[in-house]
Amino acid sequence: MADIQRPYLILVMEPKNYYELMAQYNKWMDSKLYSVCAEIPDADRRKDMGAFFKSIHGTLNHIYFGDIAWIERLRDQKFTPRELGVDLFDDFNDLREAQEKMDDEILLWSQTLSDEFLNKPYDYVSNVDMEMRIMPTWVLAVHMFNHQTHHRGQLTTLIKQLGYEPGITDIPWLPSLGSPEQQNTQP
Repeated sequence: MADIQRPYLILVMEPKNYYELMAQYNKWMDSKLYSVCAEIPDADRRKDMGAFFKSIHGTLNHIYFGDIAWIERLRDQKFTPRELGVDLFDDFNDLREAQEKMDDEILLWSQTLSDEFLNKPYDYVSNVDMEMRIMPTWVLAVHMFNHQTHHRGQLTTLIKQLGYEPGITDIPWLPSLGSPEQQNTQP
């Protein structure tokens, strides 16, 4: 196979960039998936499809649940106990609006992060098993984004099972990274 040289967009990875990239990806994917979900009849969104949080609506609620729990802890240094698996929003449009606002808040928060903050130990009580944990803050910030991605993977499966198309979900297609034509040129 011939060695093909292609110019590419040069991005320098710094620790802070990871969190901003993931916050941009989070906002983009939530926007895409909520747009697809808005096309799905409410009864189908609420249908128990055997997923961990039963339905599309339940999974969307759980993604929001995780986001609010972690942003409260990491940004606000507090935690409001909520029952796991209980929908925070019954109305799809209210949930969508809350998630859009949350995604903006997460993006703004990601832009304030410092190495000092990320490397500090963080202690918290898990809402899952009520055990105290202490670990570097960066681990919990990574977990917040991993949690979103994990459950959006479940969500895209549910969407596909209903015959809808979620589209491309890969980071290289993130609009802020530019079009393929822009990615193939050096700055």
